[in-house]
Amino acid sequence: MKRKLDQNDEPSPSTSATEEPASKESTTKPEQQTTTEPSFDQLGLDPRLVQAVAKQNFEKPTLVQRKAIPLALDGQDVLCKAKTGSGKTAAYVLPALSTILKKKATDSTPSTAALILVPTRELADQVFKAVQEFSAFCTKDIQASKLTENVSDAVLRSLLANVPDIVVATPARAWHSVDTSALSLEKLQYLILDEADLLLSYGYDEDMENLSRSLPKGVQTIMMSATLSTELDTLKGILCRNPTLLDLKEDLGPEDEKLTQYYIKCAEDDKWLISYLIFKLQLIKGPCLVFVTDIDRAYRLKLFFEQFSIRSCILNSELPVNTRIKVVEEFNKGIYDIIIASDEKSGVFADKKEADAEEEQAEDNSKSKKAETADGEAESAQPKKKRKTSKNKKDDEYGVSRGIDFKNVAAVINFDLPTSSSSYIHRIGRTARAGRAGIAISFVIPTELYGKHRPTSIKSCENDEKVLGKIIKSQAKQGRTLEPYNLNKDQMEAFRYRMNDALRAVTKVAIREARTKELRRELLRSETLKRYFEENPAELAHLRNDGELGRAMRQQPHLKHVPDYLLPKEGKNALTSNDVGFVPFRKEGGKQRHKKGGKKGGFKVGSRKRDPLKTFRARKK
Repeated sequence: MKRKLDQNDEPSPSTSATEEPASKESTTKPEQQTTTEPSFDQLGLDPRLVQAVAKQNFEKPTLVQRKAIPLALDGQDVLCKAKTGSGKTAAYVLPALSTILKKKATDSTPSTAALILVPTRELADQVFKAVQEFSAFCTKDIQASKLTENVSDAVLRSLLANVPDIVVATPARAWHSVDTSALSLEKLQYLILDEADLLLSYGYDEDMENLSRSLPKGVQTIMMSATLSTELDTLKGILCRNPTLLDLKEDLGPEDEKLTQYYIKCAEDDKWLISYLIFKLQLIKGPCLVFVTDIDRAYRLKLFFEQFSIRSCILNSELPVNTRIKVVEEFNKGIYDIIIASDEKSGVFADKKEADAEEEQAEDNSKSKKAETADGEAESAQPKKKRKTSKNKKDDEYGVSRGIDFKNVAAVINFDLPTSSSSYIHRIGRTARAGRAGIAISFVIPTELYGKHRPTSIKSCENDEKVLGKIIKSQAKQGRTLEPYNLNKDQMEAFRYRMNDALRAVTKVAIREARTKELRRELLRSETLKRYFEENPAELAHLRNDGELGRAMRQQPHLKHVPDYLLPKEGKNALTSNDVGFVPFRKEGGKQRHKKGGKKGGFKVGSRKRDPLKTFRARKK
């Protein structure tokens, strides 16, 4: 009886009351699981999977796993909403593996039993690694394949020739494999959609419709997402059969309050000054994610940090997939403490979702009616304009604010505020995970200060105050607040000259040069191009000896250190070392420097022995 009282006292305010406004099916069986707080071996999983979970030091199943795994094992369709970092990957991978192992005990004919669809390639790599880790003790019975790279049909058939049990892919690659008959879904049992609301917003509408037509009857569908949106309703109507809704709101009491959110209202050039102070004076310690709106902005910030010897790395849609995965791995290992991520895609799609419907629809309708006749004439006169594409090829399957597992992130800095509150939620979800503390800081440009500093002004910051209002309202619904981040402006002004000096050195030519250098370096590292360069050495020579686009960025070594006279008294302890600063002209004892072999006091002006003006002798003719 004591055990029941203890357990009822602990989870009752955090789980049973606020877990889920779910359907009847989800309020009977899962509640029994939560009240008894089961371990993984009590969820009905295969013993080999429980052994693999124990190897990864998972002590107890999370709320999502306690709720979703029993429902999935019972064969029910599940639509689950849970915050990032709550263990959703294990919640759908473990029951799928357990069902496959149970089936193989009676039927050993090879067939693809589970298809996992994800919106981005980075997330596909992460899910594929999770499948390998959970199936570590049953590798002979479980085979998995990852379809993310653009390969030829012959290579694709060879990858799927062994008929893998689990396939992890984006919808575009999955449908291409089915369309070319390389992948068969005749005996598919599980269809899993991770980050399901992004699958349609990332442009996979046609792929999802085509896949839904090729699915056999009776496929069990599991959809995981961090938000409930109209896209989920569309997918639910196409793929699910009376699914069980799990709207999990995990109130952890004090743990949930470990995420502290701040906003800073400042001018456009003050962003650079404050970010310099934050990282150089170590006002925030630990791994940090910095979000910007576009790729040029990311390189400008990276080059700006390099002026002060602040190390960082860049994550954007231009880089190859393997490079992006490597950057995330190095960040998780602690090699880099700062990632500057360009989150241009999620901001664009979220802006379409959360715009004010009445105002924007009225404006769009009026504009479209006025422009219909002009566009019709322009299309016939200039048909080539629609075929224009962007100069730089970007990966359509790139996304950094959601899905990717960044470990131990101490802070998220929205250097450029996202264009919607949903995108903000996904960004700050990278920190304060698994009970750890985290900080989210967002820069907000007031309307009256927008466009005042042209070199650093961007269009997306025009409506920062409106977006901030939406963010405050959405966070208030969850019981969270945003507080202003107070900074002493008088102490900041002492560093403004250094900031302006470093910012002037980062020119457009330097940004363009940095982008091309990084892409050239990644091309030289590419494994797929090595054979081509071996057969065409002249092409490699041209790539290596490609001319510079302009003058190199002006290097200023003196900006590496922060002199003592700029620091406030309480700011010295925040520096990494105590001996930073300029080398003084005089030594600590107050004596002047002297050359080797000279006297300690140096020469005196006017003395004949040491004064060079009086030791000069001219030869007589």
